[in-house]
Amino acid sequence: MAATPAPPAAPPKPTWDPRRPEPPFPWLRPTIRIRLTLLYGGMFLIAGILLLSIIYLIAANALNVGNDLPFKIVSGQVTSDKCSIGSSTPTAAELNHALGECVGEQRQHALDNLLSRSLLALLGLAIIAFAFGYAMAGRVLSPLGRILRTARAVAGSDLSRRIELDGPDDEIKELADTFDDMLERLQRAFTAQQRFVGNASHELRTPLAINRTLLEVHLSDPNAPMELQQLGKTLLATNERSEQLVEGLLLLARSDNQIVERKPVDLAEVAEQAVDQVRAEADAKDVLIRGEQKPAVVQGNGVLLERIALNLVQNAVRYNVAEGGWVEVTTDVQHGQAVLVVSNTGPVVPAYEIDNLFEPFRRLRTERTGSDKGVGLGLSIVRSVARAHGGHISAQPREGGGLVMRVTLPI
Repeated sequence: MAATPAPPAAPPKPTWDPRRPEPPFPWLRPTIRIRLTLLYGGMFLIAGILLLSIIYLIAANALNVGNDLPFKIVSGQVTSDKCSIGSSTPTAAELNHALGECVGEQRQHALDNLLSRSLLALLGLAIIAFAFGYAMAGRVLSPLGRILRTARAVAGSDLSRRIELDGPDDEIKELADTFDDMLERLQRAFTAQQRFVGNASHELRTPLAINRTLLEVHLSDPNAPMELQQLGKTLLATNERSEQLVEGLLLLARSDNQIVERKPVDLAEVAEQAVDQVRAEADAKDVLIRGEQKPAVVQGNGVLLERIALNLVQNAVRYNVAEGGWVEVTTDVQHGQAVLVVSNTGPVVPAYEIDNLFEPFRRLRTERTGSDKGVGLGLSIVRSVARAHGGHISAQPREGGGLVMRVTLPI
């Protein structure tokens, strides 16, 4: 009995990650506000150190002028609690020397006291300066923060947001006004695109529907020749494929925008409905569908989310092995996000081909050629719908062949 050949190993995964790495300490990111604070505070600190050095040198020079005593001890006795005078009956020279050292110690003590108090004052003023610089930098950069928040909202496909910045007519206001003008033009362009897609899809649907009706009427005639019936079935299949293409293009265009009306949708129910719809096709291809669907409620559009699950499960069933294949569909909540994972057996997928699978009309190892498995828009629609819901989709090749598709959506 011949041994069963081992499944082909998956190609090596790329050693580089095109995504931007997350910094280990995001609060240490060198923002403009932090840099301005360090700049202003550092300049004040340097100026304070220079000023303190100048004051210290001037004070030291003033105290050192005339190191000799302005008087001489000729005879007598001098006592001191702070200085060491020496013997109880010193000579005049010993007294003069002791008094000179005593005055020098007092002078040095005064300079040290001046330096220590000045350093404490400089430290306090430096803290005040950094806090004031941070507050002033935040006030100056607050318009940029407003622009940033609007840009993030626009990045989520909310083109209706505007900055509408008030204040003096400076460079920042000019930047905000220019950004508002750009958003206005983008919104008009997207609105025109949506209108065009709607009109074009309507114009394309009508003749396709008429063709389908005519072909179905022709095929219902029992007296039609066999050749014409075969031709009619071929044309009907082609017409159905064209209808799928139009519907896919329309859904792809609509899903590029952010979802406005959101409702609670359980990914587990969506995945179960998708599995039920593909069950017959999976049984026909001898593909086992398994997996546990745990509750994972998200806010979104139920129809579009069902399209995500349906497209992924259909692709997993259609692009599978000839015998003994399986598809695993799971839903869960991980790290505060809803996750839908669809894994399957299938052909070996090179790691460098993953990104191409999400491009419209692209299939594995085929370009824009025809295929009886679909129109090449399934994964493109999935990615667009996921982005419209604020999520993302990733794909990884399995060991032995197949893919692991992972959709992550915010709760």
